[in-house]
Amino acid sequence: MTSDNPVIDVWNRCLEILRDNLNEESFKTWFGPIKPIALDAQRLTIEVPSDFWREYIEEHFIGILSKVLRREIGPGVSLVYKVRILDDIYVEERPKGGKPRNAEIPFPDMGDHYTGSPYVIPGLRKLNIDPCLNPIYNFENFIEGSCNRLGRSAGESIAANPGRSTFNPLFIYGGPGLGKTHLAQAIGIAVKARFPEKVVLYVSANTFQNQYMNAACSAKSANNGNKVADFLRFYQLIDVLIIDDVQDFAEKKGTQGAFFHIFNYLHQSGKQLILTSDKPPVELQGLDQRLLSRFKWGLNAELLPPAYETRLAILQAKCAREGVTISDDVLAFVAQSVKTNVRELEGILYSLIANATFNKQEITMELAQRLVDRVVTDPKSEITVGKIQEAVCNYFNISDDVFLSKTRKREIVQARQIAMYLSRSLTKTSLSSIGAQLGGKDHATVLHACNTVSDLMDTDRSFRGFVHDIERQLNSPE
Repeated sequence: MTSDNPVIDVWNRCLEILRDNLNEESFKTWFGPIKPIALDAQRLTIEVPSDFWREYIEEHFIGILSKVLRREIGPGVSLVYKVRILDDIYVEERPKGGKPRNAEIPFPDMGDHYTGSPYVIPGLRKLNIDPCLNPIYNFENFIEGSCNRLGRSAGESIAANPGRSTFNPLFIYGGPGLGKTHLAQAIGIAVKARFPEKVVLYVSANTFQNQYMNAACSAKSANNGNKVADFLRFYQLIDVLIIDDVQDFAEKKGTQGAFFHIFNYLHQSGKQLILTSDKPPVELQGLDQRLLSRFKWGLNAELLPPAYETRLAILQAKCAREGVTISDDVLAFVAQSVKTNVRELEGILYSLIANATFNKQEITMELAQRLVDRVVTDPKSEITVGKIQEAVCNYFNISDDVFLSKTRKREIVQARQIAMYLSRSLTKTSLSSIGAQLGGKDHATVLHACNTVSDLMDTDRSFRGFVHDIERQLNSPE
């Protein structure tokens, strides 16, 4: 079938040959979205959806594509890619001898170290990049407990074999101050120690966003997509990429698109991705589904608030590292009082050390109590999942054992559902963590419970009264 456009006719003939020589899935996936743009003498221009697309075509299909083009157009044919960088910005790329372009660009002399904005350096093959890792955030200083054992074990496995374990990506999530950044950086530090040649980079999502926007704005103002292309190529050089606080990508469509292509390229190339967030993928809002689905490919590891024994061990380890001696009674009191996160725990400890050092005060129980009262929220006023469970059990006169049992009695199931609903409404706890604390349920069960309670409150006045009574009890001062 012919058309009135010669370039379309030539490209269609090329596609017929390619279809005969490739499996159907590969053909549809990689050649279906390509559009022929122009045929000027023996120079064919085709539009591809992204720079990652161009890289993949050159990596896997350039051999057969070159043969087909020579057969249909002639031995002197040249190929130009028109790569979509932004919605209205394109950049042209030319293949280099049938090999991936990033393997052909000469390595410029940038000195021994580079820490500046990545996108200003086009097409580098190897570079000694500052990994932006804090040496304090290593595995030796990361105290293990039941709250973080899964994440730490996965991290050590990754450090031994980055990019080749089943934990790719590793998605670490949990509330503030629970050690997400520490664990993510500890993996990067361990990788650099074992594999010095690996290119490791830690970057916050906010920094990544700013870098991308700088590149995009420069590209738009100059009507030249090379800045964004250089930005993408830089990140494609990373062997272990650590992105902190990926929830900050929410509603930033351009940044999400750039990270999507970087993610695909690195994952396809066997490189390691480590991501942190305050919520699991299923609860993140404002992110493309194609990104969220990729966040679930590897392992999702939740970090929970540390138990008393872990909190005490953290305090003891930090005292040893700082070379200070604090009585066991004081450390036990602080560990018992500060329950929410490690960051507050460290803050109290450093305040104690500062008072002892600068104010020449002895570290006593009285001093510890005074500092704790200033910093820590009164636990009586803080609503937690445990407190909600207690209120629901008291309201319906149910024992904790029965509440947490696997019984399917309607009144027990309904009480658990109310506790899950209130936990989601009154706390910032993730669905998976709520389920783990209320009978070992998964996030889907919690979500179903919340929807069920919401529906019953809309249709059943008595049921709505139960929920409101319990909520008033939780919010009323004691």
